[in-house]
Amino acid sequence: MPVNPELVGRAFPPTAPYLVGREKVREFARAVFADDPQHVDPAAARALGYADVVAPPTFAMIVQDHTLQQLLAEPDSGIELARVLHAEQRFTYSRPIVAGDELTGILSVTGVRTIGGNAMVTSEAEIRDSAGEHVVTATSILLVGEEG
Repeated sequence: MPVNPELVGRAFPPTAPYLVGREKVREFARAVFADDPQHVDPAAARALGYADVVAPPTFAMIVQDHTLQQLLAEPDSGIELARVLHAEQRFTYSRPIVAGDELTGILSVTGVRTIGGNAMVTSEAEIRDSAGEHVVTATSILLVGEEG
């Protein structure tokens, strides 16, 4: 089944809250070679005005993944994981993610573009904190290869 063009405009329910843990931030920072002290040392982060360690910018992908799982689980999407390549990723921040944040994501599909037998699916995950304040919008483009 090809990618369903009627996905455009579809919004998904909020994900379960994700509590950002200090050790998760530290592990992620090590994994992506983010060696700034604010990512691993609470005192360094506090010296910069943050309550705890600050997550590297790409950490938002963890929460966005929860939203993308909703899209991939849609029975009428036409998106099969075996044919998906993560083609592009962007983040637009209102403020950094900090250990202790409780984050929820809401995914919207903003575009489906067919190119030959392939499809480009663009989605935006709006990620908010427990007070409902915007933290980051994570935009992904998935390249869905043609059926084989």
